[in-house]
Amino acid sequence: QVRLVESGGDSVQAGGSLTLSCTMSGDASSHIYTGWFRQTPGKEREGVAAIWTWSRHGGTTYSKSLKDRFTISHDNAKNTVYPLMNSLKPEDTAMYYCAAGSSRLAGNAEALLPSYYHTWGNGTLVTISS
Repeated sequence: QVRLVESGGDSVQAGGSLTLSCTMSGDASSHIYTGWFRQTPGKEREGVAAIWTWSRHGGTTYSKSLKDRFTISHDNAKNTVYPLMNSLKPEDTAMYYCAAGSSRLAGNAEALLPSYYHTWGNGTLVTISS
């Protein structure tokens, strides 16, 4: 079973940048892709980006509305996934979660759906002020 711990959440001014981290431990072979999601109170969890950490040569997929500002990467040696977020806006304020998935049926669209993930971290809070 893989465990995921998010970090890097902070309060940032609009227009700034922030890099979050998702460090994985345990049985890394139990999943093949890692995703980032965000959620605000009263709203559904929204897929931000995902990366195939153990297959597809590190392929990535992004939310259409965020792909111009967010970049996801993976450091295999550190078992860590990083979403770099640029040009942050107040509407980016949310709790950000990373998750591990292992469905071999997951394509680019499916990897942005919470239902394709089996293990979640506890989240890290990002607050963007105007």
